[in-house]
Amino acid sequence: MIDNTEIDKYVKKFDALTFVNAFIYAQLKQLGNLQRISDTITRKKTVQRLKGLESISKSQLSRKNREMPPAIFQDILHHLIQQIHQLLGPQKADKALGELHLIDSSTISICLSQYEWADFRETKSEVKLHTSIVFCDGISYPNEVIVTPARPADETQLDALIVPYKKVLHVFDRGYFNFTTFDVYCAEGHSVCDTHKNKYRC
Repeated sequence: MIDNTEIDKYVKKFDALTFVNAFIYAQLKQLGNLQRISDTITRKKTVQRLKGLESISKSQLSRKNREMPPAIFQDILHHLIQQIHQLLGPQKADKALGELHLIDSSTISICLSQYEWADFRETKSEVKLHTSIVFCDGISYPNEVIVTPARPADETQLDALIVPYKKVLHVFDRGYFNFTTFDVYCAEGHSVCDTHKNKYRC
């Protein structure tokens, strides 16, 4: 897909695979913004060797993020699902995966004077989009979108994003991490997977 889209055609340094590896590392290390990713790569020799980069700026990360086709990430998801099928076999994999509900949030900066209800800092407001995406039989579509001010933690919206079907596997990151809540979901028969340290509850 990278070859077909030619997104690396004129790239000398920061190619698509390096970008994906850098952001996988950022997710595993919970680096919360582009500046932290840039600083970490610039500062740590081990990371430089792993990523093949001596340094990368915040603006380069941002520009590459805009250039990357979303289909690349969908391809990665399909590849991981195929690996699960190879590991478990088709029947066990289908039973384990069921419907995937991918839960995450995105923060958007907006004008303070127009959105005082979402004040975040003295100079700006921010809202957070809590989103649940359904992935089933190769098709993905939004299931739920909740808009809140940016300050409340992600986990405050988890109950609203969980669907009450036992064949659904909910996947989300560290922002929604709460063992007490997970125990309640387990008692109710929900399947949840927290991608932080690969914690899986069923």
